[in-house]
Amino acid sequence: MKLALWQTQGFPGDVEGNLASLERIAQSAAAGGAELLLLPELWLTGYNLPELIPALAEPADGPSFSRIADIARRNNIVIAYGYAERPSPEQPVYNSVQVVGTAGAPLAHYRKTHLFECMEKSLYTPGDVFEPPFSLGEWKIALLICYDVEFPENVRTHALAGADLILVPTALSPEFTNVPDWFVPARAVENTLFIAYCNHCGVENGLLFLGGSKLAGPDGRTIAAAGEGEALLIAEIDLAARKKAAPTFPYLRDRRPELYTSLDKG
Repeated sequence: MKLALWQTQGFPGDVEGNLASLERIAQSAAAGGAELLLLPELWLTGYNLPELIPALAEPADGPSFSRIADIARRNNIVIAYGYAERPSPEQPVYNSVQVVGTAGAPLAHYRKTHLFECMEKSLYTPGDVFEPPFSLGEWKIALLICYDVEFPENVRTHALAGADLILVPTALSPEFTNVPDWFVPARAVENTLFIAYCNHCGVENGLLFLGGSKLAGPDGRTIAAAGEGEALLIAEIDLAARKKAAPTFPYLRDRRPELYTSLDKG
């Protein structure tokens, strides 16, 4: 499968501007042979806009979904995008990611379960469940968002559920270079799966983003990586790489789960 990661500064607070840019990028990704396009965390609205996001939040089947579904259909590409979700006016806001298939129908949806720091915790309600991996051809694909991937338990849960690939839209600033440099490769190799980690770039409302989007393979090696600026990464991944890596990194095979709660005092 060919996978595309779109690292972008986008148009903070301008949903229409972001949707217009997606038209162009989806066409480019599809022309490059990509079957799936991953966008950053809260791509639709922008990340560091706490005053604007409540008003810009939409239901999962809202007007932006309809536009994105049409783009996915016309370009024959699956699109995974981060957005601020409010199911209805009286309900809370969630930091979510949705996947739309080539037929324009939703394939998967996830609400961020591990919120980071004060801004996120004051603005969003955390999700309370992991969604099972969805199928795309022969692939089983799971969803996490940003801070979620920094917890080993989260990735391991998806690995044990059969995930081959985890999509991680993110919004990461430069002081956290250890996440794409260390954590993402470690999570990939300790679970012998692929992780696609897609970040913002540039400056948004005073917040500088790292860029540094990365696709890590099941041996922990970097398959593709972006620098600090705008980038559309397109790379091919193969399920055979999981089988090849497993004998060298047999962590899933050699687990002893009967031990892991033996010191639990809860």
